[in-house]
Amino acid sequence: MPMDAAEIESLIKQALPDAKVDIRDLAGDGDHYAATVVSEAFRGKSRVQQHQLVYQALKGNMGGELHALALTTTAPD
Repeated sequence: MPMDAAEIESLIKQALPDAKVDIRDLAGDGDHYAATVVSEAFRGKSRVQQHQLVYQALKGNMGGELHALALTTTAPD
C-alpha cells in the first residue's frame, strides 16, 4: 500500500521538528513524490548527509511503501 503525502510529511517532522516540508505527488499514483525539506539540522552537512537524515526519518519505507522520492534539502537562509 502506498504512503500518502501527509504520512511522509509527518515522519519527516517527527525526526526533524523544525523542518518545513513541501510534498508533491509527481504521478498522481501515491508512489512517486518530490519533497523539499528545509531544516537547521542540515546546516554544515553534505547533500548526501542531508538526504540520509530524511531517509532515516522515513523509517525504512523508502523502496517499499514509498517507491520514489526526489529530494531537495537545504538549511534555512
